[in-house]
Amino acid sequence: MDRIIGAPNPAEYDEFFNSYIGNAKTDDLLSALAASEEYIVNFMLSLKEQQLSYRYQPGKWTIKQMLVHMADTERIFAYRALCFARNDKTELPGFDENAYAEHSKADARPITSILAEYAAARQATIELFKGFDDEMLSHTGIASGRSVSVRALGFAILGHEIHHLNIIRERYLV
Repeated sequence: MDRIIGAPNPAEYDEFFNSYIGNAKTDDLLSALAASEEYIVNFMLSLKEQQLSYRYQPGKWTIKQMLVHMADTERIFAYRALCFARNDKTELPGFDENAYAEHSKADARPITSILAEYAAARQATIELFKGFDDEMLSHTGIASGRSVSVRALGFAILGHEIHHLNIIRERYLV
């Protein structure tokens, strides 16, 4: 990666994003996104189908659903970043992640299909952020009623993924 996107200043985002951005312990967003993609793909391929379809409690997502949720959230956050980078001042709505997961039909898909979708979303995110200059990265907007910068959204994508990896390790692979 030729461009380095450093961590956002806490003034660039609402406190709601603290845990996600705090999970993204890096000062090089693009390299971290690329490394994370490689890790996720290899990690998911190492799991058995039984593990990928496991729910640690009734009503909780399977690992397959969580992976599709991660890709969905990445697309939504990247779209928000695109809008704000282009100086669109439209307030963007939230989304119902539970409805998305329920209707994703992730459990009926092979993991290779889900991983191909995930990798495509990640590559699109990396290329999108490569195209943002410093001014664009500092633009802010309102999404889900919360102020956030373009740069902070990139780190939130990474930190959101780490959040779910931690849940998988703590509750699914015990």
